[in-house]
Amino acid sequence: MSGSGEERLIKIPNTFGLNVHAAAWLEYASIEELEQWIACGHITAPYLHIGSGSNLLFLDDYRGMVLHSGITGITVTGEDTDRIELRVGAGVLWDDFVAYTVEHRLYGAENLSHIPGETGAAAVQNIGAYGVEVKDLITAVETVSLSGEKHTHSERRTYAVGECAYAYRDSLFKRPEMKHCFVTHVRFCLRKQEHYTLNYGILKQELAAQPAVTLVAVRQAIIRIRNSKLPDPRVWGNAGSFFKNPVVPYALFERLHGQYPQMPFYAQDDGLVKIPAAWLIEQCGWKGRSLGAAAVYDKQPLVLVNRGGATGQEIKALSDAVQQSVHHRFGIEIQPEVNFIG
Repeated sequence: MSGSGEERLIKIPNTFGLNVHAAAWLEYASIEELEQWIACGHITAPYLHIGSGSNLLFLDDYRGMVLHSGITGITVTGEDTDRIELRVGAGVLWDDFVAYTVEHRLYGAENLSHIPGETGAAAVQNIGAYGVEVKDLITAVETVSLSGEKHTHSERRTYAVGECAYAYRDSLFKRPEMKHCFVTHVRFCLRKQEHYTLNYGILKQELAAQPAVTLVAVRQAIIRIRNSKLPDPRVWGNAGSFFKNPVVPYALFERLHGQYPQMPFYAQDDGLVKIPAAWLIEQCGWKGRSLGAAAVYDKQPLVLVNRGGATGQEIKALSDAVQQSVHHRFGIEIQPEVNFIG
């Protein structure tokens, strides 16, 4: 279903390249159109709101309605000599927004270059890379929620960033009880004065060969790094990083580090330690291995790929096997960053 009101079976967009379909599809181009569909009773359970399907693993066809925001546009809502505030439609491709910020010499989002997906989903997932998380840039998230017993009423609400319960790849909007809440716009605050986050060694190395550090240079460096580590989903379906990096108590880390002195780690607050999931997976011998058409990518073991014709169930089976191996060897449970549907 779209603005024409036509219902049809449709293949669900997803970067894993899975052949999955929805019973119905609804795309809206404005808040007002979404509210109109709600008032007319067109949104019926079960329903699922998605972006471009870049962080979803469908285990089967979705026997309900899939909704998608076609709300686009980037507008300036305020600025001073140091900062600028932007309001971005949930349907804007995330990397298009990052390109916009670089083109307009706005600092803060460049480390998040080349991450697939849309802006609304980025705010839900709290995407992050190379020392920056999107929550660091967000000031508020605008939503429309279904209400009423028959889902024929709607409510607009804006959540200040402090209300969004942001954590590592997590937010208020990922909770099951927030399924009725659809992100329509995201508000950001970016710097107008030169400022970079260059804490990661691989980024420093990539920039060392450049004549100067600029927004364009940082964005291009990030794109080169990501292209060298991550497969093109048009070739091998994937969702980028499949697992979260586990954060463990210091006592467990200390015991493991005694056994594995080469183990990389990042000290966190409150006596916790983050251990790269990619290292744990590689130590268990999974790098480059496959189960059927699903495989652990040979250049980055944090990534699971569809080598052609894999089903969601096959990718889940591979995920389960990797998790079991890591837990058996290290006593650590690595959790999927990808959301399973079905």
